[in-house]
Amino acid sequence: MEELFNLTYKDEVEVLKDEDNFEELGDAKYLNHQDMQARLYWAFCRPNGSCPEQISDLDPLVSIMAFNHSKLSALKRFQLLHKDVIEKKSLRVKIKNRTRMLFRSLVDDDFKELNKVLDLVPVFMDVAIDQLKNGRKWNDINADEIEATKFIKKAQEYLDDDFFDALFFKLKDIEDFDSAELKDFLNEIISIKEKIDNRILEYYKKEIVLWCKNSDIHILQKKGLEKLSLELNQKYNF
Repeated sequence: MEELFNLTYKDEVEVLKDEDNFEELGDAKYLNHQDMQARLYWAFCRPNGSCPEQISDLDPLVSIMAFNHSKLSALKRFQLLHKDVIEKKSLRVKIKNRTRMLFRSLVDDDFKELNKVLDLVPVFMDVAIDQLKNGRKWNDINADEIEATKFIKKAQEYLDDDFFDALFFKLKDIEDFDSAELKDFLNEIISIKEKIDNRILEYYKKEIVLWCKNSDIHILQKKGLEKLSLELNQKYNF
């Protein structure tokens, strides 16, 4: 830090820390400071994380620092990030760690915000793929089937067995469904099947066959569910 920032600003900020309205005073003094180093340091040490104005700073280094220290959503951060950071590899590397963490969270969600972020910054598709395959799963949120289909379309050059194994893991687990829940789920998927990739539909069909095999419900109920699952067939090929 001492090599990167002008110690004058560091000392100034230390003095302000004792004030009750520390952040308000810092914003008034440093958000639009003419010296980039002052803005840079404030982006680093602003108590509640950097604000949107800092991420959209005209200097890419300030934008990078603010991006890394922000508490905003991934989508908002990428919307505000300086365009040079997205376009230049030498600058993108400075947000590498934070970007990886953000995409880990995006992949661990329902894929809606993930797709919006990738529309903005497709250059980070490799990070998204890496997190899909190797990132830790922190919650039980399932990928939305339509959004997963959109993601597949974006990731054409990355499609392999490992990709689909990881993607299918993000889909709904029907193992613990009862017959009524499974029927409702099937009808829901059938109603939107034209918007869903065939490989996702085939995955669900196999899971339904397995569910029926392991279930002790009446044979006629099994046949009814298996027959209903055939309606997942569609002529569209994504």
